[in-house]
Amino acid sequence: MSEQFDLTGRVAIVTGASRGIGRSIAETFAGAGAKVVLASRKQEALDEVAESIRTTGGIAVAIAAHNGDKAALNALVSETIKRFGKLDILVNNAATNPHFGSILEADDSYWRKTIEVNLMGNVWLTRAAVRHMRAGSGGKIINIASIVGINPGRNQGIYSITKAGIISLTKTLALELGPDNIQVNALAPGLVKTKFARAIWENDDLLGGVIAQTPAGRIGQPADIAGLALYLASPASDFTSGSVFVVDGGLTSSAI
Repeated sequence: MSEQFDLTGRVAIVTGASRGIGRSIAETFAGAGAKVVLASRKQEALDEVAESIRTTGGIAVAIAAHNGDKAALNALVSETIKRFGKLDILVNNAATNPHFGSILEADDSYWRKTIEVNLMGNVWLTRAAVRHMRAGSGGKIINIASIVGINPGRNQGIYSITKAGIISLTKTLALELGPDNIQVNALAPGLVKTKFARAIWENDDLLGGVIAQTPAGRIGQPADIAGLALYLASPASDFTSGSVFVVDGGLTSSAI
């Protein structure tokens, strides 16, 4: 592997790593030599991913931590430092989307839950991680946004608002953390075949509409996101910060 994309000796936390995009990113990082800490709500699902990575020669540990629980996120970073002595890479991937419908008809509880998990959880985890990145030689932070953070998704208003917030958070952190040699970037995937997005890709009408507007002629797979995440985690992106990379098969370009 090119040294530009080599993560040997680096330590990465990936949230939402039990499946989908998070799992694919964690597996890709481990394959590039990183020591990967897998986080999500359910320990059993994480253990399966960690064991899969270890059977292929990678280094992975699983630590359950809810992205809406500040104390759990602080503990996640503390345990990572305890086990590996440092933290180089953070992927803020965990998210929730409990409401499908008009934002004006959504109960306040949906707003609170979505903002707490999708936005504040990333702030809390980043704050804890940056303390150790600053103490080292810098770091990489990758936030998983969405194309609906750029152009809001129909009936996905609250989720779209939080993803727009992630884009703004990314740019703000890049500005503030640049002097610490910490690069902060975001990925904005289109529709990807994950359990999280099942309600869309299992609906033939919705799926057909998306594919019809996508120049690539298909929806994404988790591996389509992981390659760009590797670039953003690696030395190859040392002069890249504050950017939002759209990965949607050309969908947003064709819709303009």
